[in-house]
Amino acid sequence: MSDEESKPERKDPPQAAKEPSKEPKKRKGPPWYRRPGIVGLLILVLIVVVVGGALAWRHSRSHATSDDAFIDGISEEVSPQVSGRVTEVLVDDNQDVKTGQVLVKLDPSDYQSRLDQAQSALAQAQAQMAEAQAQQAVYAAQTDEARANLGTAQANSTDAANQLDRYRRLKGANAGAVSAQQMDSAVTAATSTAAQLSASRQSVAAAEAQQGYARTLLVAAQAGIASANSQVAQAELTLSYTQIEARIDGRTASKTVAVGNVVNVGVPLMAIVPRDVYITANFKETQLAHMRRGQPVEIKIDAYPDLKLTGKVDSVQPATGQAFSTLPAENATGNWVKVVQRVPVKIVFDKLPDDPDRRLGPGMSVEVSVRIR
Repeated sequence: MSDEESKPERKDPPQAAKEPSKEPKKRKGPPWYRRPGIVGLLILVLIVVVVGGALAWRHSRSHATSDDAFIDGISEEVSPQVSGRVTEVLVDDNQDVKTGQVLVKLDPSDYQSRLDQAQSALAQAQAQMAEAQAQQAVYAAQTDEARANLGTAQANSTDAANQLDRYRRLKGANAGAVSAQQMDSAVTAATSTAAQLSASRQSVAAAEAQQGYARTLLVAAQAGIASANSQVAQAELTLSYTQIEARIDGRTASKTVAVGNVVNVGVPLMAIVPRDVYITANFKETQLAHMRRGQPVEIKIDAYPDLKLTGKVDSVQPATGQAFSTLPAENATGNWVKVVQRVPVKIVFDKLPDDPDRRLGPGMSVEVSVRIR
């Protein structure tokens, strides 16, 4: 008999009867769609979404927005009009300046010397003018004297000619009425006075020629004075360029000049940013259908989020920005992909902020919203 067969059979003990559970059964609530609080909340959310979507749709139809916008302005580059060494710099970085305010001074020695030379040339021209005027007065007096002498000579010549004519008539009527001596004297007198008359006429002609020459000298002296005056004015203007002034109101920026620098004509020393700035906003070409000049604009400055400004559309550039790029697109070559272009729109402010600590400068990013309907 095998070992397995010899082992007694094991019997499991009887299991105790299962006692009923004392925990109460959980009652299942109604489904969510039968709960008024959840349903009401969902309806409220749906209403908010619908109303918000309707308002957003209405706003999108009545407004054209763009965040591709920035503050723009035409800054003045301050550069010298003459070369020289800087002796004074009268402004600092980011300083407010007024029109006509002196910003930089250059050494005026060379230009002052040129002005002195021009003034000396003017004084010399004025002296020549005075001399020419004096000569003209002298020649005018000499001409008057020669004309007076001419009148006397003409009278004497006429008298002598008449006397000779009478003697000849008397002698023709009566040969003994006039002596030979009287006849010779009359002939001599007539000849002499005729010669004096001719000489007087030549004297008048010479005096008139001298008077014309004096007028020529006077004209030349007047031209010399005009030339000297223009040289003085040019020298004064060049000397004034040694004081470099601001031509607009604004604030200095990018100052690169210092005392002792030798500056050349046209080299920028600093820039003046004007206070009157505007906005250049690049809108998609599909946003321009209803955009017109004078439409109101809401403006948000990224640098000052709490600053709310308004403006209006001033003008729309008559070409896209791509048309003025350095390398414009050549759509007639290669594969062409249509890309929505952007068109710059100029927007002017209704009123700029007066806060000196919140100055708007070119390059600042802005967001604009134009009411187009």
